[in-house]
Amino acid sequence: MKRADFSFELPEHLIAQFPPLSRGSSRLMVLDRWGGNPRHHQVADLPALLEPGSLLVFNDSKVRKARIVGISKGTGTPVEFLLLNPLKQGDACTWLAMTQRARRRRLGSRYVFADAGEGEITGESGAYRLLRFDHPVDDPWLDRYGHIPLPPYIKRADTPLDEERYQTVYAKPAGSAAAPTAGLHFTRELLTELSRRGMEYVFITLHVGLGTFLPVRTERIEDHPMHEEVFSMDSPSAKKILQAKAEGRKIIAVGTTSVRTLESAWKHGSLEAGTGATALFIYPGYTFKVVDALFTNFHTPESTLLMLVSAFAGRERLLAAYQTAVQAGYRFYSYGDAMLIR
Repeated sequence: MKRADFSFELPEHLIAQFPPLSRGSSRLMVLDRWGGNPRHHQVADLPALLEPGSLLVFNDSKVRKARIVGISKGTGTPVEFLLLNPLKQGDACTWLAMTQRARRRRLGSRYVFADAGEGEITGESGAYRLLRFDHPVDDPWLDRYGHIPLPPYIKRADTPLDEERYQTVYAKPAGSAAAPTAGLHFTRELLTELSRRGMEYVFITLHVGLGTFLPVRTERIEDHPMHEEVFSMDSPSAKKILQAKAEGRKIIAVGTTSVRTLESAWKHGSLEAGTGATALFIYPGYTFKVVDALFTNFHTPESTLLMLVSAFAGRERLLAAYQTAVQAGYRFYSYGDAMLIR
């Protein structure tokens, strides 16, 4: 398939730059995969829209405040880095990082960081750099000195509000460079109401990498090299999901990261608990093994996320629904409105 097959026109004013005034107050488009026109609801209506007994799967990864600024010792200018992950588990001194104008960040370049002494570029990996600090840079340090890594289509600096709203209410293990944004809509009250109406939910973990935002540059989407992300699923969650499937209850993935985790963990006709890494690229033609419905945000043109959702809903049907969303003034992307595809 061609990359251009997943393009659509989106007015810039529909790209949400801020979260809604209150969490959970966004609009919700409901799209039935097998026919009918999209229907317009609110996220608060979700418990009434799902079948009792359905099981929702949430990604509980926490966003790191991984955007930091160092002062170049060579020029005295501030340089921004985005720390992706430590080079080795348990070693918080050397990080794989993205940086502005990467070609200028040569081996041996040194930078001064708050309370972390200095950092030096010690290696290169394509567009990424290895940044070694004089002292460990761990999550407590990042919580104090780092910034929330808002996606590039949000054209503003982060604020204290983003520390709360660009994080799900159930986030636990830190490790994501971007939020699993479908989960941003859920409040504690909404989770309680889902339970009251007979729904179950479990948590899995997939640490979202920046590959989420990397554009598909190949003309044929099949040639696109998919990024790899680390995921984990404990045995109780896997057992609950398998039991729901055996009983014919619907499995509802909250977000594309939950989809990729579930589909990646399905092996030899069953769901395997444990930790793994996935580079699964889902696009039209893919046969879903686990997921029956998907709660997700509206995604960027020609992105792997849009291709995944197109595989689930049907490309033409999904793009027609997106056109309806544009006409109806839905808000798009991370802080935007939501869609339930069932």
